Amino acid sequence: MSLYKNLLKSNAGIAPLFLRLPVGIILMAHGSQKLFGWFGGYGLHGTAKFMASVGLEPGLLMAALSGGAEFFGGLFLFLGLLTRPAAFFAGFTMIVALFSVHISHGLFLSNGGFEYALALGAVCVSLLISGSGYLAIDRYLSK
Repeated sequence: MSLYKNLLKSNAGIAPLFLRLPVGIILMAHGSQKLFGWFGGYGLHGTAKFMASVGLEPGLLMAALSGGAEFFGGLFLFLGLLTRPAAFFAGFTMIVALFSVHISHGLFLSNGGFEYALALGAVCVSLLISGSGYLAIDRYLSK
């Protein structure tokens, strides 16, 4: 079987849908804050300044990469399109956020902690392993 088909194949049933939809929406919203300034975000240049301030340089590139991984990764997760690569890139972004921004604030989100990034990252790892499941574009592309 080709690498492409292995990347898309999933025997997971319907369960991943209930991870893909809400996490896809959440990631798209956060990515749109970073890229476009939607939903009260700072946009690309504001995010770039923040990235540089926490040592993620060059700030503009890091903002574009993290915003793109969240927005497009979230969109692809929502659709079940290239789910494993989308989960990989979104999950990697959550790991970077966890260790570069949130870990020093402890666990709880109310203190700026890492619980949210950890939860999103865990869902991404689950989807990376399981694939998109039954109701996804990947299923139709793999045939």
